[in-house]
Amino acid sequence: MTDAIRWGILGASSFARREMAPALHLARGSRLSALATRAPDKAAAFRDRVPDLAVHRDYAALLDAPEIDAVYIPLPHTMHVEWAIRALEAGKHVLVEKPVAMHADEIAPLIAARDASGRLCAEAYMIVHHPQWHFVRDLLRDGAIGRLRHVEGVFTYDNSADPGNIRNAAATGGGALPDIGVYTYGATRWATGAEPERITHADIDWENGCDTLARVSARFPDFTAHWVNSMRLLPEQFMLFHGEAGLIRLNAPFNAARFGEAQVDWRGRDGVRHSRSWPGVDQYVLQVEAFVDAARNGTPYLWTLEDARGTQQVIDMAYAAAGGRPV
Repeated sequence: MTDAIRWGILGASSFARREMAPALHLARGSRLSALATRAPDKAAAFRDRVPDLAVHRDYAALLDAPEIDAVYIPLPHTMHVEWAIRALEAGKHVLVEKPVAMHADEIAPLIAARDASGRLCAEAYMIVHHPQWHFVRDLLRDGAIGRLRHVEGVFTYDNSADPGNIRNAAATGGGALPDIGVYTYGATRWATGAEPERITHADIDWENGCDTLARVSARFPDFTAHWVNSMRLLPEQFMLFHGEAGLIRLNAPFNAARFGEAQVDWRGRDGVRHSRSWPGVDQYVLQVEAFVDAARNGTPYLWTLEDARGTQQVIDMAYAAAGGRPV
């Protein structure tokens, strides 16, 4: 695998250990080669999978390593733009976790750095690489449910028992919308190809400067949407696309194979209930393989920084409609 893209990870987050390190190791054309962590004791779990993994005590040292081709960044949200730009300036391709930034206008310097570098930089928005979402987008484009009139999106979990979690801290970019609103909002945009005209309602509960429960409604040109995202509710997720002649429901739209089996149920004008599932698909592996193909061959990547900026603009609109983040 001498021609493989050699990856380094900035930060030994639990998500990186649990999901992305295995994907970087298993994806075709990819090799996990290095980790940078300021807590070296966390490196052991990564070395269980990659015994010869190089471990750096400093993020900059990994960026200086000439053998590293690409960097995956799962650092706290507020650090994403800075380290993504530094990685691009070091000549690396960059896959940066969601959300790229805390405000849409913060993404412009990263887009400029990407363009100047000639390297690929994208948000790790794995769901667009899962075949269930391509199937749903095709159903919508083919008019399987007639004219789309409304979208419902729910993604919730409960981390109230973990007050030290960075998602519960405003200083590290915590909150339900940065963490999981990117999924309900972004999935609506990607599947329909439409952008919201305005937020019609935003009701948000706050704890210590973090949004813990957000109920947001939006008006798109041809349909409405309502999204619920929370870090204080029983874990649940689904997406529902309701048309004049039918509907489509995704039962595990975001954490397919983790929350539940990827399954799409739909019915159209004939009234017949249809169902399709995708067992055994790993969207994280598919994401890495798509990134490698784009970095090597210039193949168009499915989720660009501009796409990420579009979703962040919707999140910014939701916060503004709710009166803004607490000071």
